[in-house]
Amino acid sequence: MEIRNVAIVAHVDHGKTTLVDELLKESEKKDAHEVIAERVMDSGDLERERGITILAKNTAIEYKNVKINILDTPGHADFGGEVERIMKMVDAVCLVVDAFEGVMPQTKFVLNKALQEGLKPIVVINKIDRTFSRPKEVLDEVYELFMDLGATEDQLDFPILYASGIQGKASYTADLSKTTNMVPLLDTIIKHVKRPDGDPNGKFQFQPALFDYNEYVGRIGIGKIARGKVSQNQTVSVIRLDGKIEQFRIQKLLGFMGLERIEIKEAYAGDIVAIAGLSDINIGETICEVGFEEPLERLHIEKPTVQMTFSTNSSPLVGQEGKLLTASKIEERLYKETQKDVSLLVSRSTESESWIVSGRGELHLSILVETMRREGFEFTISRPKVIFKTVHDQLLEPYEYVTVDCPNEVVGNVIELFGSRKGILIEMNPHLNQARLIYHMPSRGIIGLLTQFLTQTQGYGVLSHTFLDYRPVTDTAPVERTTGALVSISEGLTTAYAIGKLESRGVLFVEPRTQVYEGMIVGEASKETDLAVNIVQGKQLTNMRSSSKDSTVVLRRPREMGLEACMAFINEDELIEITPKSIRLRKRILQTNERKKYDKKS
Repeated sequence: MEIRNVAIVAHVDHGKTTLVDELLKESEKKDAHEVIAERVMDSGDLERERGITILAKNTAIEYKNVKINILDTPGHADFGGEVERIMKMVDAVCLVVDAFEGVMPQTKFVLNKALQEGLKPIVVINKIDRTFSRPKEVLDEVYELFMDLGATEDQLDFPILYASGIQGKASYTADLSKTTNMVPLLDTIIKHVKRPDGDPNGKFQFQPALFDYNEYVGRIGIGKIARGKVSQNQTVSVIRLDGKIEQFRIQKLLGFMGLERIEIKEAYAGDIVAIAGLSDINIGETICEVGFEEPLERLHIEKPTVQMTFSTNSSPLVGQEGKLLTASKIEERLYKETQKDVSLLVSRSTESESWIVSGRGELHLSILVETMRREGFEFTISRPKVIFKTVHDQLLEPYEYVTVDCPNEVVGNVIELFGSRKGILIEMNPHLNQARLIYHMPSRGIIGLLTQFLTQTQGYGVLSHTFLDYRPVTDTAPVERTTGALVSISEGLTTAYAIGKLESRGVLFVEPRTQVYEGMIVGEASKETDLAVNIVQGKQLTNMRSSSKDSTVVLRRPREMGLEACMAFINEDELIEITPKSIRLRKRILQTNERKKYDKKS
């Protein structure tokens, strides 16, 4: 059977995953009774809740006696490492672009990676059923992007299709009225995507580009067979990253069809398979036939740009809501995550029972935190901070390419906000009632930006960013909030009486009858300095009857502080307490007197 390998790439929320759903429905091998759920490729709970793809996933369909291996990739910049690796597994990419939003930062990132690998894209202008869609203008933007990225003449001669993923339609023209399915896209893939290279009669060669993990067999390497064939139970060699050669037996050989991962007896050059048998296989290592150990070119993995410290929980409420809270359990879980996420690095901190976890961005790290929280872990995390590096005795920091779409009336607010975070305005393009602003900004300016950005744009702004490069550091100070915190001086349950008295001092994060402790942050102060408050104070009882206005307290709704909001809020001297049921803010030093002594010394 002939094979085609293609990746679906795009900016976040441009409709990749929905498009894959519709392609699966067209498979000739799909059972008539099989129901394809919406966003079926986003199998994780967090992926479904957030509406984003976090990990690259692969599937396969059979169409006109051709097996089409399809890789669905993340669209968010924090998971760009997944995109980089799968480029080695495919022979073409399907570039999906929103017919309204047009070219966005991650569009540029994924297309650049594809062009660098010499891949020829198929361009799909998606969501043309959207109100105010502008397929002609977007296509012009795509052409301009290709030329800016130095595409060859062959790459510039790309096929163009128009689609509505939500309607399950694709067409060669912008008029979808004459089509009822995705057949035009499938026909284009078969016609324009070349057959995989590799001699099926040569000596076996394979390189894992993606991981899965199983507690029984360890890591499962997923990749494309570069040459030859492989069989289940075959003894093969692995060339390690340090050049050492080891042998192991392939315990499981897995292929893909539809939503299933199926055991197969053998596979040939060009096919995408999963191999289990070596529990500590690494990305970029080469598996080959015994006696013919020839390494493939090592895969490049971008290094992390952001890190935070994970620590055991030391608050007075430790162990009341979580069961997994010991240092050994947390450490085991963190290192387990590195088994399947190679963009994540974990190392021991100099502090007791603490670990430095490095990733590709705030979202990348917050996904890990939320996953562990749901698994029953209890721990604390620090403020995220960027990773500096030194080249030729010069300190460098990461910069981001930032795109902002916002209403014209809030452009001034955006410019002021980004200026305060060291952003450099590169370009501003008004369009109808919207404006698009392009910035180059230090990555430390991105940390905690989103919450403020949504406030300044009244929720109508769209912010996207992707890694740009490293530049000389002008200063190393993190961008911190300009307001202080309301910090509890007592332990107990909050009272409506105390909250009512404090509402003039700032914005509260807690409601009545919330358990607090000394050093816990209960609100944001209206002034620049921290304010120690008694939020558990009760109203003193007297023999005098209170008036009706004294007996009823009307309180403002407290500000909801989710994980990302907390990460954006905290300063260097503060931590976030994570439990399965609660997310709390606290000071590093809980005792009020001890904090005062420390502040005097510093």
